[in-house]
Amino acid sequence: MNKRDFLAASALAATLAPATVSAQTGLKGPALLTVTGLISPGNRGPLNPAIDQLMSKQKVTFDKAFVFDFAALQALPKQQIRPTVEYDGKLHSISGPLLTDVLHAAGATKQALHVFLRAIDGYVVPLSLADAAKYRYIVATELDGKPMPLGGLGPLWAVYDADRYPDMMAKSLAERFTFCPWGLYHIELRSSV
Repeated sequence: MNKRDFLAASALAATLAPATVSAQTGLKGPALLTVTGLISPGNRGPLNPAIDQLMSKQKVTFDKAFVFDFAALQALPKQQIRPTVEYDGKLHSISGPLLTDVLHAAGATKQALHVFLRAIDGYVVPLSLADAAKYRYIVATELDGKPMPLGGLGPLWAVYDADRYPDMMAKSLAERFTFCPWGLYHIELRSSV
């Protein structure tokens, strides 16, 4: 195949791939969050190392997944929190669905006891489902009423209202957000750490 034919075929494949993924998953837009591990049944197939480059480079593997686009996350019941954010020390309105609601929608099984929250930079936070529920973590989609851009804290941020919990208020502002990865794109459910 010559270079021109290769480029034409690549361009055609690039335009068809999103449509194929959307048709399989029922998404209206690109997948923003992929949930893997102890889920059933999933809405997409296994990792494709050629297409899922970021996940592949970060050694993520899966046979099935449940993916969400922005509209699917927005369709879940929205929660609003108002924590003091470590980056500027100010109160901000942050909203999105509860992490536990996202996991339920993804088909989390009863064997799932822990989540591993992965950010686009490779930062991974292990968190028990008990703590996710106790601290009422959300998958934030909006900061101060606006969608969060990629390159900032978004488009998704796993976060909780640290100001509501005395055990967290006793920590420094930076320490409160150690378990809050911004740029969240992958969640793995496991039975153990």
